[in-house]
Amino acid sequence: MPGTTPQPTSATRTRSWWGWGWADAHPDDAECAAMGALIPGTLAHPLPVPRVRDLAVERPAVEPPASLAHLVATGPEERAAHAMGKAYRDVARALRGRPGRIPDLVARPTDEREVADLLDWAGERQVAVVPYGGGSSVSGGVEYRGDAHRAVLSLDLTAMDRVLEVDAVGRAARIQAGTLGPSLEDQLRPHGLTLRHFPQSFEFSTLGGWLATRAGGHYATGRTHIDDFVQSLRVVTPAGTSASWRLPASGAGPSPDRLFLGSEGALGIITEAWVRLQERPTHKASASLAFTDFHAALEAVRAIAQSDLSPANCRLLDAGEAALSGASHDGSAVLVLGFESADAPVTARLGQAVELARSHGGRRGDVDGAETADTDAAVGAWRSAFLRMPYLRDGLARMGAVAETFETAATWDRIPGLIEAVRTEVGQAALKASGHPATVNCRLTHVYPDGAAPYFTVLAAGRPGDEVAFWDDLKAVASDVLHRHRATITHHHAVGRDHRPGYDRQRPDPFALALRAAKGALDPRGILNPGVLVD
Repeated sequence: MPGTTPQPTSATRTRSWWGWGWADAHPDDAECAAMGALIPGTLAHPLPVPRVRDLAVERPAVEPPASLAHLVATGPEERAAHAMGKAYRDVARALRGRPGRIPDLVARPTDEREVADLLDWAGERQVAVVPYGGGSSVSGGVEYRGDAHRAVLSLDLTAMDRVLEVDAVGRAARIQAGTLGPSLEDQLRPHGLTLRHFPQSFEFSTLGGWLATRAGGHYATGRTHIDDFVQSLRVVTPAGTSASWRLPASGAGPSPDRLFLGSEGALGIITEAWVRLQERPTHKASASLAFTDFHAALEAVRAIAQSDLSPANCRLLDAGEAALSGASHDGSAVLVLGFESADAPVTARLGQAVELARSHGGRRGDVDGAETADTDAAVGAWRSAFLRMPYLRDGLARMGAVAETFETAATWDRIPGLIEAVRTEVGQAALKASGHPATVNCRLTHVYPDGAAPYFTVLAAGRPGDEVAFWDDLKAVASDVLHRHRATITHHHAVGRDHRPGYDRQRPDPFALALRAAKGALDPRGILNPGVLVD
């Protein structure tokens, strides 16, 4: 319409080099200050948005060979944007002008042969190779730490971004690993199919990144992890290319795909995969229920998870998380339920889940108890907050606040004690370290018949200039609690470098021995993502 301001598109927008998502979507100074005022002990004014030109970006320590030079970028902006992921500690380091070691080169191969050539060259020159997809890692998975290698190459796979083949009969597709979530779905849409894997990072992450980190999607039950969609993988290693057969199932020994799923580029570079697809859902229904008793809400969620209803969404927000997202303002916990299907209406299944929740004390509708339509205000508020939250986290980081999350999974018998211990011990540690109380909220993101995945949000005033060490101390306390309760160090955020201490304690010693042997066999020169999973 005349007078309407054109809205930016993904083709015209710029990714933030230091923070989450799009540069133009970050809170401005006034919004940062308003958020900071809600957390006692934060800065009076926001830290300035960091600029690449203020960094000490040294000249590359190596030059690529002429045969590969057309694939490689050496400019400061490109290199700085590939220096870190998007965890709180990455954002805090960038704000203080301390991003860590910046890669010497950024390469964008366009096919598998070029990936192999880059690995051959890097091995000969002792150049560390750090695979990079969308760069949305929140566990230190896409940065180099240390000085054991003469140079660092960030291997950006996003030029390998096509759906190569679709098998409509078998509902599967062969897709290149560098394909970002939105592009993947756009290419599948003409076929009426979907991968139906939507992590919070969907807009800024790739299929290869999901596979390499065993990413969890948005859906709370059923196929929760990308593992569940894999038919076969192609992986380029310094020892050769691994290509598993495309099969619906197999009992032929240990699965070759399982070796590389979750390997985070330490064993090889995933270049493409055959993945299982589904028809796009046409029937959807959702609702929310409020609970005054969080433990009763946990029992309601367990009852739903152990039924055969299989909700697409079954998120339980404690009172603090519900208030933070705008889903509740009266101290209630909120359960968000959603169902969808490509075949049949889902209102009956939603109704059964609602009745199960009601039998445990849940009240349907808005938090004042009024009955509403299936899609109510609480559902919409939660969905909006879910997508906006990473940007708000970065705004709080500019105020010197610690605003970060961590997640885990445990069996149902351990869930109540685990949640209480994390809230108490992380809160006490923050108060002791900063002199200010912290907020520790919890939500359940994924639920299973035998357990659940609690996801914690921590909001606290950091120590000015020492925010990273402060968060690392809190994370160490949380990791100790998880280990004590035999809860996993990560449910879907990967191990990276940040979770290595917890992962080393969690995995069995014989498995660690086998993993080190696999690393030595597949990457004998030790160039692939050094420091991830094994030394």
